[in-house]
Amino acid sequence: MTPTQLRAYSAVVRLGSVKLAAAELQVSESAISLHIGQLRKELGDQLFTRTAAGLAFTPGGLRLASRAAEMLGLQDITVLEVSTAGKGRRLLRVAASALFAEHAAPGLIELFAGRADDLDVELSVRNPSTFETLLMTRSADIAIGPRPAAESGLVCRPVMNYRVVVVAGPDHPLAGVRASAAQLRDQTWLLGPSAATTMGAIPALLRRLAVPEEHQQIFQSHAAAFEEAKRGKGVAPALSFTVAPDVRNGHLVQLPGPYASLEAVWHAMTLADQGAPAAAAELARFAATPRAIQAMMRGAGVNVGHFRPSVHVTLWS
Repeated sequence: MTPTQLRAYSAVVRLGSVKLAAAELQVSESAISLHIGQLRKELGDQLFTRTAAGLAFTPGGLRLASRAAEMLGLQDITVLEVSTAGKGRRLLRVAASALFAEHAAPGLIELFAGRADDLDVELSVRNPSTFETLLMTRSADIAIGPRPAAESGLVCRPVMNYRVVVVAGPDHPLAGVRASAAQLRDQTWLLGPSAATTMGAIPALLRRLAVPEEHQQIFQSHAAAFEEAKRGKGVAPALSFTVAPDVRNGHLVQLPGPYASLEAVWHAMTLADQGAPAAAAELARFAATPRAIQAMMRGAGVNVGHFRPSVHVTLWS
């Protein structure tokens, strides 16, 4: 069983087609079929059959699908770890939700990475619905954001309680008004990238109020949405501690009322059964300490010597 065979099989499972797998891997369909045939012979399992509705996988084929993704992920991280170890350094890959990455991650990473001179931290902004897959395939060492809705095999530790509030410019018609759900629903909502996902406090607030899509404007960052709110262009959901200075200075007004706020918790997620790197487990524990929470709320910058950003661009229509 070779990595090339597993990569071919994993692509077929993910795409549901030998033709699409061949196109993605830039090889011929016959090459993909050859790799699949070799796996079938070695494992003594048909793995999958073609049906009118698509590919139908055997129980063994489904088990191989999960193992293939895990083994390929282990291969990639092993290559990376050997490379960094040769330079005398460790690399910790953190996947985070957009809201956490923008407002809380910089302070946390600065404080944590400053404790070890041999540690580099790579932060990537990911959809929380992919956290479990990223960890199981070893594409990330730790994920921080909203907890998965369903039970999983991950170790989930609460990191920080936070509160999302709705703010508007001081000249907005709802400024100082105890708005009803209907009044809030009818506003233009100025949103950051976290609103483009299905998990998290801000999507939950939008669903609770049943805000129609035509009333939602998504910006490249939450900070950009706040700036538009200051100009009276609409209302914006925000972390209470991030907008507190603007509220005190009168640049923004926090809307009162039960419909204009929501409380939630960020969690740190790692693999169970000693599957997570030591640095990931340490960060999960450290993130819930008072010093770490203070650093996240303060939002200090990160020393460039410790931080390696991993840029992921998501497009939506």
